[in-house]
Amino acid sequence: MKTMVRVLLVLACIGMVITPSFAQQDLKKAIVKIYTVYSEYNYDMPWQLSKQQRAVGSGCLISGNRILTNAHVVADQTFIQVKRAGEAQKYNAVVAMVAHECDLALLTVDDPSFFAGVKPLTLGTLPRMRDKVAVYGFPIGGDELSITEGVVSRVEYTGYAHSGSQLLACQIDAAINPGNSGGPVIKDGRIAGIAFQGYVYAQNIGYMVPAPLIGHFLKDSADGHYDGFPGIGIEWQPMENPGLRASERMSDTQMGVLLTYIAPDSTARDILRAGDVLLAIEGSPIASDGTVPFRGTERIQFAQEVQKKFMGESVRCTMLRDGKAMEVTIPLRTSLGSGRLVPYTQYDTAPTYYLVGGLVLQPLTRNYLQTWNNMDDVPVHLADYYYHGRPSDDRKQVIVLTNILGDELTVGYDDFEDHVITHVNGKAIASIEDVVQAIEENKGAYHVLVDEWGNRIVLERAATIEAQKAIMERYKIDADRSADLQGS
Repeated sequence: MKTMVRVLLVLACIGMVITPSFAQQDLKKAIVKIYTVYSEYNYDMPWQLSKQQRAVGSGCLISGNRILTNAHVVADQTFIQVKRAGEAQKYNAVVAMVAHECDLALLTVDDPSFFAGVKPLTLGTLPRMRDKVAVYGFPIGGDELSITEGVVSRVEYTGYAHSGSQLLACQIDAAINPGNSGGPVIKDGRIAGIAFQGYVYAQNIGYMVPAPLIGHFLKDSADGHYDGFPGIGIEWQPMENPGLRASERMSDTQMGVLLTYIAPDSTARDILRAGDVLLAIEGSPIASDGTVPFRGTERIQFAQEVQKKFMGESVRCTMLRDGKAMEVTIPLRTSLGSGRLVPYTQYDTAPTYYLVGGLVLQPLTRNYLQTWNNMDDVPVHLADYYYHGRPSDDRKQVIVLTNILGDELTVGYDDFEDHVITHVNGKAIASIEDVVQAIEENKGAYHVLVDEWGNRIVLERAATIEAQKAIMERYKIDADRSADLQGS
């Protein structure tokens, strides 16, 4: 049976130390406990919300009477309250800005008394390995503020569980518990990071969003609009094999990565192509494993050179094509995740769906895959699209028949649930908009939907029009399509 699940990112860094020797006790007033009421969308029945749920997290006050926290603390929120450490009164809060890709958010409180007498925290710099930090927040096990010590054990490019994005992160050696999500990690009295996720298969491994990403988010959103971190929209493979390097006519001293895919909407599409070798970025040579020099003896993935920049800027690259090295400049207008056919989990956004004669069609998303208990239970063909699918000019989305509502019109089609639809009324389908157009422009006697295995679903067009209203009334559906398709 499918069940809606919420991936809880348990982020708390607590330990046995009650009063860390280096923790800044005067920072306590700036620490905030966050109470969130949220409702996720039901992707089995995408026209309605799932039941209301509650969560708690942490945050801190920064300049401009703002609260800095994690995006996952307030994702899909319907009501938020906050209270300062050591205080009893709760205040209503609202989301001012959210960046799901880097798991950061800003909240505001209308009542100015909430901020009275508090010195806001300031942003620090990226810590180094073995630097000591203090983690502030409200993990489970009590209602009062917890302050614990930790050590930065790794600075690396890693996956963010909330968004699926690969970004810079800092690993700290601390136990983790729910509730500390969004709490500040302090070094020398400044914010070194925001605690945001843990590693469930190991002990004493927690992660924080580091100061440079927080600074990027704050600068990006200063104009009231968040553009996000740029990407190039490429896929690549390492070139550690000498035969592979030789086949691309690389010299003994040249290193780099082989480009295997360029996304259709990538701004690099007319500049790079599959088969090129990327040798350097922003003047930094790219090693055969895809890393570039970073702070002395450290190394990091070359994508970091792109993510340090802002949308609208550009990045300089050296590439090898047909044995000839050349310099190129790539404008950065491509967002992270542009090379995915099936998007990562979406938040604060209603699902896209279209209903025709009891057939519910949706673009495949991670949200829909989460209606199963875990990814091992997901049908193999859908999981393959999620892990390996890439968009192309001919396919921008994977359209899935996610539900078949019981009606005389749909008798005999129950086994077609979760089939991928590739053609509608003789037209190849690249997106959900193509489905709507193919149905509504059809003047024939039948609607014919064909799945990727050649199976056919046929509905009498006149009967479909007649039955649609009754089906919607029976299943309490207000609209035959999501709001984003209303103009389609």
